[in-house]
Amino acid sequence: MYDHRPIGWFLRRAWWLSVLAVFFVVSQVSLGQAARAAPVVLGVRTGEQPTATRFVLDLSEAIEFKVFVLPNPYRVVIDLPEVDWQVEPSADIGQGLIRNFRFGLFEAGTSRVVLDVDGPVKVQRSFLLPPNGAFPHRFVLDIAPVSAEDFTTVAGLPPPPPLQARTPARAPKRKGSDLRPMIVLDPGHGGIDPGTVGASGTLEKKITLRIAKELKRQLLDSGRYRVLLTRDKDVFVRLGRRVEIARDAGAALFMSLHADSIKNRRVRGAAVYTLSETASDAEAAALAAKENKSDIIAGLHIEGESSEVTTILIDLARRETMNLSAEFASLLVPEIRRNGRVLSNDHRVAGFAVLKAPDVPSILVEMGYLSNRKDEKLLLSRAYQRRISAAMVRAIDRYFRETKR
Repeated sequence: MYDHRPIGWFLRRAWWLSVLAVFFVVSQVSLGQAARAAPVVLGVRTGEQPTATRFVLDLSEAIEFKVFVLPNPYRVVIDLPEVDWQVEPSADIGQGLIRNFRFGLFEAGTSRVVLDVDGPVKVQRSFLLPPNGAFPHRFVLDIAPVSAEDFTTVAGLPPPPPLQARTPARAPKRKGSDLRPMIVLDPGHGGIDPGTVGASGTLEKKITLRIAKELKRQLLDSGRYRVLLTRDKDVFVRLGRRVEIARDAGAALFMSLHADSIKNRRVRGAAVYTLSETASDAEAAALAAKENKSDIIAGLHIEGESSEVTTILIDLARRETMNLSAEFASLLVPEIRRNGRVLSNDHRVAGFAVLKAPDVPSILVEMGYLSNRKDEKLLLSRAYQRRISAAMVRAIDRYFRETKR
């Protein structure tokens, strides 16, 4: 039967149906996102009890948790599902047995809190409390001191990882016949390991990731290189894994990016480091010792690891690789100097664990001192991030031209 209603009626009806369909899709997406929203940590508190020190996390909802303690140095580790941290990092909460704490993404699906404690402790209690009046859900941890002799009994240490045999690097992974050099960029620190905290509170892990992404962009835009980041978000990556990523990718060059701090806040400028059994000076040795503690900072139990991870020995490092690393450093320093200040001793050597790949030329760039407000301001500047990245690109170009020749 013929419908005598005007064509406009059908068009209006179709329009309203399309609007309703769009509204339905958007609402379903919003509901799905809300359902997948991560739990939120709303606050952190500590306090002293008569026989224990209490640590409390305020939470948006009840969550699962796992708690264990570690020695050398003594730490308490709290593993949670991946959460959204709506609290500011704190260098010192100074209550009872707890000296300070760190938090962040440890790996996909797991957030971690690490408490640095004054000595051997035991977990007296750990539990969740439901909301009560003005208080939300809470995770509560009570720790108490024990003797060093009793620590190993009560600690319940996780078994150390199995010893890993040293293996040769895998063949470079290339796309078809792509023979462009692979550059592996390593943004220092990340996740639970914030690195240096700047004079105005800037976190090193954020600066290194921003500059690594900018450097990657410029390298890819040149069309001359393939580029891989050891991390592309705020997540922890252990030192040994960073080396493995470079070797597995068949890297032609490995660059670890950092921003240092020092007690003397007037000191500023960049420096480039390469690997050596013997440090060039006391400051380089101290910096290497600090950077090599990243795994400890993240709450890893490193006893029983292979010597390749826990020491700074370079018995497998080939002389050719070390020479190439030094050659690249000598090309990079003048380029950085053209764009900013460098230290008087601008090329230093020390036993950095992250530079130990025996077959990948590797350098560590300390791009400035976050403890100095001028350097901190520069490193936060997008314009300077572009300039220092461009300086590194020029040095990389020259390095591959000269090594190819």
